[in-house]
Amino acid sequence: MLYKCIIVDDNEIERDALEMHLKKISSLQIVKVCTNGIEAAEVLSTTEIDLVFSDIDMPELSGMALLKSVKNKPLFIFITSHSEYAVESYDLDAIDFIVKPATFERILKAANKAIEYLELKKQVTFDGNDQLELKKDNEDFFYFRETKGITKLKYSDVVYIESMGDFSKLFTSNDKHVILVSLKNLEKQLPEEIFTRVHKQYIINTNHIATLTNHEVHLDYNFIVPISASNRQELMEKSIDKKILSRFIK
Repeated sequence: MLYKCIIVDDNEIERDALEMHLKKISSLQIVKVCTNGIEAAEVLSTTEIDLVFSDIDMPELSGMALLKSVKNKPLFIFITSHSEYAVESYDLDAIDFIVKPATFERILKAANKAIEYLELKKQVTFDGNDQLELKKDNEDFFYFRETKGITKLKYSDVVYIESMGDFSKLFTSNDKHVILVSLKNLEKQLPEEIFTRVHKQYIINTNHIATLTNHEVHLDYNFIVPISASNRQELMEKSIDKKILSRFIK
């Protein structure tokens, strides 16, 4: 199936480069290449679009303002030179955020994530009961709904969880599950002594941390997820500082 997309960028060189990359992705159909947000808003008001690849810092109507202005919102992937916009973009439920220069590999990863979400959304009808069944007493497992049914899983087997808008993707050492619960609601239900938010789009199991850098968390099984500065500080205070071996003991 082809998914309809538009490109929005006021920079001609970057606009052309993005168009060249997207033409390599067979599941995408470029409906319009827009030079500004106002032109894109007109397209979105008259045409059903699945996915928007948009710059943020544009005159008259920014990418953020464009997203806010759309009634029937398609998925947005922001591509910008300004990394400081990342938090706000995820607050607006953008499916992904790419910092320029955008490589084909990074664009393909974001496009595949959006396509996976669109395909899941077609398969799933929410009935208000799509939630976790949390542990009771001292049980170390939980149940959750996914597209194939209800699954039982141990907390210890979860390595990290990635947001996919209304869904979440849960990763174990050798498998992944799509959960019909948003990351926001997952964070409220999972035990905070085990799981912590490290990014607008990621929750990790702190017992699987292998290495922590300024910008990334390296987890067991060679998984790597980004970490924001504020979440890094919180993670250090909550889980890591207490377990760091001291050079001197009084």
